[in-house]
Amino acid sequence: MLPEDHPSPIIHRKAEQRPPRDWRTWLFGPPLRTADAPHQTIGKFIGLAVFASDALSSTAYASQEILFILAAAGSAAFGYVFPISLVIVGLLAIVALSYEQTIHAYPDGGGSYIVSRDNLGQSFALVAGAALLTDYILTVAVSISSGVAQIVSAFPQLFEYRVLLAVGFVWFMTLINLRGVKESGAIFAVPTYFFLATMFITVGSGLYKYLTGALGQVIDPPEIEVTQTLVTVTPFLLLHAFSSGTAALTGIEAISDGITAFKEPRSRNAGITLIWMASILSTLFLGISFLTGKIGATPSEVETVISQLSRTVFGRESAWYLLGISATTVILIMAANTAFADFPRLSSIVARDRFLPRQLFLRSGRLVFSYGIVTLALVASLLIVVFQASVNRLIPLYAVGVFMSFTLSQAGMARRWRKIGHLRPGETLKERGSTLKHDPKWAVKMVINGFGALCTFVVMLIFAATKFVHGAWVVLILIPTVVAFFLIVNRHYTTLARRLSLENFPGQPLRPGRHRVLLLVSTVHRGTWQALNYARRLSEDVTAVHVGLEPEEVEKVRQKWQIWGEGVRLVILESPYRLLMEPLLNYIEEVLTLQEPGETLTIVVPQFVPSKKWHELLHTNTADALRERLLSRPGIVITEVPYQVP
Repeated sequence: MLPEDHPSPIIHRKAEQRPPRDWRTWLFGPPLRTADAPHQTIGKFIGLAVFASDALSSTAYASQEILFILAAAGSAAFGYVFPISLVIVGLLAIVALSYEQTIHAYPDGGGSYIVSRDNLGQSFALVAGAALLTDYILTVAVSISSGVAQIVSAFPQLFEYRVLLAVGFVWFMTLINLRGVKESGAIFAVPTYFFLATMFITVGSGLYKYLTGALGQVIDPPEIEVTQTLVTVTPFLLLHAFSSGTAALTGIEAISDGITAFKEPRSRNAGITLIWMASILSTLFLGISFLTGKIGATPSEVETVISQLSRTVFGRESAWYLLGISATTVILIMAANTAFADFPRLSSIVARDRFLPRQLFLRSGRLVFSYGIVTLALVASLLIVVFQASVNRLIPLYAVGVFMSFTLSQAGMARRWRKIGHLRPGETLKERGSTLKHDPKWAVKMVINGFGALCTFVVMLIFAATKFVHGAWVVLILIPTVVAFFLIVNRHYTTLARRLSLENFPGQPLRPGRHRVLLLVSTVHRGTWQALNYARRLSEDVTAVHVGLEPEEVEKVRQKWQIWGEGVRLVILESPYRLLMEPLLNYIEEVLTLQEPGETLTIVVPQFVPSKKWHELLHTNTADALRERLLSRPGIVITEVPYQVP
């Protein structure tokens, strides 16, 4: 190995190539530079549309889900809807206050996964990550299925096409989100606030008519759908109804996961948006639950409670009824946007920790995690097909994971405050996700988060017990399965990193031969070192080339090359649009223009060979792509130097 006092020369070059304008430019928008990322952040107004649509949309079905359970004891049990809703709103306040603290403690986002990782350990973090990713998938399936149910309520003839409609909406949302968070937020802001306006008008009008004695009963309500009949209301039935109604809390954690999407000061903006969301959600949920009991609405897959409330307040032929149904349908479909905003972000964080395929960490030309977005759409579409777009069948799968992540997040925050309590004034402690500083109010905040963890843990147990036979058992199997997948992927990456590591690896400089050689360097590891030695056997004229896609990776390569480059110069092609092949091909063309007669340019590509064939799916193959582009060019030899990982 070369001593550190003989650093290898490093040359920085910025590639000016832009991605070509093609169908993707028209469909997704023009590509953005890496440096444009800070300009793609959003404010509180757009943030409410992006991250709160899931929580706000739950007002359209949470009251109905309570009614579905109470129906087992007959319509007389419907009087419990409002008291149960009051308890749920109290729980909502506790959870929202706890997450408001999380937002300020972890300004880089990550929510339950990061909080659990830093305070409870990686195992708990994986459970939280699996629960949240599962929840986001179910959010898409439930919200879009519920939106389609609103359409079917107004147009019953579309009932047999509900699955096709739901899958179509999933891929419409996918297309919009592939255009970027800022653009999708701007598109969805108008319908979000249109929904809020129509719902406040509906609830306000209903309350006014109730107070003036003008509020009537639902005309021709749908038949009550009951699978079992009880003689009286039992505590278990009330707990079952409560657990179904807690669907109103889904999406509360979304803002804490997506803090980085907000403009600076992002913690403050995210915290204010969370308070807005919780206040609006509580008001609408209580208003709808109260009026539902007064008009005698009944739960049904054929006509939703919101439809019954709107036509009772305004009349079925009223324009306000159609506006209300339209707004509710749009917000329910848009609720999936919360998952489309958070699932790719969370999966990229988990992938960065080497528990998911690294492709999920890569950003597309629009600075979004496109692999995560498409993965979410595929799995959600599969769920919709399997469960035939039935909200009532999907809901039991929904909230176990939500409250599991709530519990882990609040327990992690309670432990974080305890650690802060041991710090002296002025003392700090750096952790992976945040920096701990002394806080004189640490005890109060620890109690808040601890109480929140206890409440959500109890609700999780209630949900698991009451919904177990209705489908919750699927999630209790699915989450451990996802965690097992995390561990399998991590084992591969960890083993690979250990076997490619240059730590404690002795180097031996070899005499090069005579050739002009370009050595492609993606990262510096044992395979790179072996390819460098091979290149130096071919020629004394060796140039290493690295295409810089992300500044952090460029710095890592630069530092390692100074130690392990053995004096070979390194050309860094900075690619602001994160293009890999175009800057590289342009540089090769420049080298070819300087080529002497009879000279052969040899391009050496390091390539490690995983021990298992399926591991190749977890890695990109630059050599094959380069060979396809340059194979027909005369005067170029492409050589792969494999490094077999045992």
